[in-house]
Amino acid sequence: MCGRTGYGPSVSPVRSCSRTACRQPAVFTLTYVYADSTAVLGPLATYVEPHCYDLCAEHAERLTAPRGWEVVRLPYEPGAPSGDDLEALANAVREAARPAPAPGEPTGQAVEVGRRGHLRVLKSNRDR
Repeated sequence: MCGRTGYGPSVSPVRSCSRTACRQPAVFTLTYVYADSTAVLGPLATYVEPHCYDLCAEHAERLTAPRGWEVVRLPYEPGAPSGDDLEALANAVREAARPAPAPGEPTGQAVEVGRRGHLRVLKSNRDR
């Protein structure tokens, strides 16, 4: 509505390349991992992150990293998610839907013996 009322520019639903003066649609996201001196270039992230850069195909192809840094290019597969992706998502949803075990109830090979905030203290069944 802003574009028609004159109160501000209209916002495009398509994210554009972060490079100056480039108006091409973004298809990749660049993230720097400073601790590892690595630049990671992968498929366009679902959400805009403040310390990531969206790049068009041309700028992603020409990307170079600073001297001493490594560029990791994650595979880009346009189109629908694969069966493995959908199965992993379904498994994650099932896992999240399971009720949490009660305190003191065995979880795998460990028993919860205490809790402090969101942290749990576990004791292995082998230590009994």
